[in-house]
Amino acid sequence: MSGLESVLVVGTGLIGTSIALALREQGVAVHLADRDAGSLRLARELGAGVEWAEGVTVDIAIIAVPPQAVAGQLAALQSAGAARFYTDVASVKALPIREAASLGCDLTTYVAGHPLAGRERSGPAAARADLFLGRPWALCPTEETSPDAVEALHGLVKLCGGEAVRIAAAEHDRAVAVVSHAPHVAASAVAARLAEAPVTALGLAGPGVRDVTRVAASDPRLWTGILSGNALPVAEVLEAVAADLAAAAASLRASAVSADSGAMTRVTDLLHRGVTGTGRIPGKHGGPARTYAVVQVIIGDRPGELARLFQVAKEAGVNIEDVRLEHAPGLPLGAADLWVQPEAVTALAEALRANGWHLP
Repeated sequence: MSGLESVLVVGTGLIGTSIALALREQGVAVHLADRDAGSLRLARELGAGVEWAEGVTVDIAIIAVPPQAVAGQLAALQSAGAARFYTDVASVKALPIREAASLGCDLTTYVAGHPLAGRERSGPAAARADLFLGRPWALCPTEETSPDAVEALHGLVKLCGGEAVRIAAAEHDRAVAVVSHAPHVAASAVAARLAEAPVTALGLAGPGVRDVTRVAASDPRLWTGILSGNALPVAEVLEAVAADLAAAAASLRASAVSADSGAMTRVTDLLHRGVTGTGRIPGKHGGPARTYAVVQVIIGDRPGELARLFQVAKEAGVNIEDVRLEHAPGLPLGAADLWVQPEAVTALAEALRANGWHLP
């Protein structure tokens, strides 16, 4: 498809509005539709597009609704002749395709899709035009899908800054169960323990528990729909996780009542496998995982401090690969952990100290 000129985005939540903003920056005419008048109005006010008038035909209709609603929305749009091609952005793929086929939808013009990007916040107010930059975007065409439809969707993904990955729907659902859906439930299980934790314990919370529970702050209603749409693959992963945790718990109980050093074997094995799994997560830009060094700096809780910190790194010729802030409870300061290439540690540390920064 040469040149994407117009799209319809149905569903003005985080993903739909972010797609609309990204395409608007590329000069694409964007039409918006949503049953929630408030969400639609906010997306329009953010500059995501104009309200769709029924009868207007676009190049691609993007269905940004929960997985269980995709097929019905696709059938309605195709019946109205809303677009040449259709896609969705639900994080489950086999369910919408199966339901679309059962409703008699034209699968030649439909490419199931899923951008692997998101935030803990939801709704159009959280949308960002750069949300998909460098992020994988799964495309799951069926045997019926036309080459023109696939080409059109590749063009859409490229305009949004994403990286198209062609994958079968069932394989996609098994993959996201491992890397997204089951981890979300596991994070929620850990975070649920905090709901009744003593205030004293919460006062001791550090970056570790925040890292583990970060995604648990997402909208439960949204995630209930996602998980029910991919129930069996997620259940299989959770059962494996539960077996590992049960084995670890049994080992810990045994070690508490026995001097046998072998009682902790299963815990040690799980920790080793965790290190191996973490090391397999692709690194920046999708390349091999890298081991970075951390330079910790004490930083004041004042405007402009991070900018000054980054300026020193820039002048030292050091690229900061990642950064994490940890605030000191009750104090107007905290610590900034800067991830850098191991060979850059000395240069950055010397530059920071020379500019008056305190390194623990």
